Amino acid sequence: MKTSTTAPKPFPSSRPPSKDMVWIAGGTFLMGSNHHYPEEAPAHKVAVDGFWMDKYLVTNAQFQKFVKATGYVTFAERPANPDDYPGAKPELLQPSSTVFFKPNRPVSKDNHYNWWTYVPGANWRHPEGAGSSIKGRETHPVVHLAYEDVEAYAKWVGKVLPTEAEWEFAARGGLEGSAFAWGEELNPKGKQMANTWQGEFPFENLCTDGYDRTSPIGAFPPNGYGLYDMIGNVWEWTTDWYQEHQQIKKSPCCTSSNARGGERENSYDPQMPNIKIPRKAIKGGSFLCAPSYCQRYRPAARMAQPIDTSTCHLGFRLIVRGR
Repeated sequence: MKTSTTAPKPFPSSRPPSKDMVWIAGGTFLMGSNHHYPEEAPAHKVAVDGFWMDKYLVTNAQFQKFVKATGYVTFAERPANPDDYPGAKPELLQPSSTVFFKPNRPVSKDNHYNWWTYVPGANWRHPEGAGSSIKGRETHPVVHLAYEDVEAYAKWVGKVLPTEAEWEFAARGGLEGSAFAWGEELNPKGKQMANTWQGEFPFENLCTDGYDRTSPIGAFPPNGYGLYDMIGNVWEWTTDWYQEHQQIKKSPCCTSSNARGGERENSYDPQMPNIKIPRKAIKGGSFLCAPSYCQRYRPAARMAQPIDTSTCHLGFRLIVRGR
């Protein structure tokens, strides 16, 4: 087993800022990977300060409490401004969000529209569109939130999103350089460690882990820091603008978590570099990550997410920096 090479910092004398938060002592670690997807490279040393992190993803019940208290209306529940999307078809401007639907047969994996659909009426209350609800899913992670929705909730509870470095440091759970948050094997001794996809993506989900879509928070073992669902279930927003690691400004040997990674004007999607929509780095993978398609159920994995786009497999958790 690989372990962190830095000595843990002292536990803070103060109590957790709120219930179900874990103290992450901080330190120096090897961020990224040279052995998987190109956007994860190069692996490089990064330093983070200590912070408190939510033990669990923010749930439907917690977000519902926020909405009831404030009357907040999410991005997916509002019609889009035509001025922001010149030339867009009218049907794409109505309140909508992006939903995964499993094809009933093998399809080309080169076209994600074979399984992703922009669904009118899909939002955090109706995860699969009109007719669906969060009844019975109160303890599942809230999804279909754009970046501004996450920021609004964070401000209400007095917390913030983690940087990409803070998130990855926490996800590793003290293991330095391991492929997964729990070690080197995806399913040690045959045990399912996270809510991911088993079977041939995108048409065959064997549900060996017990779940076809999201799962309740805490359904799988925690990592070494006592954090749940850092891998799989849903992707998680971070506060950093997405850029290649080597393009993010940092000192020669390390980067402090207090220095935000990337710049808005230079954020982009490696798959669509000519489309200039600001994008944040998201982490952790989701219930749609599969060995046969998207092996991003690892701490080093990362993707670029447009700030104006919500999906059925993207949620968040929050932090409070050292007190």
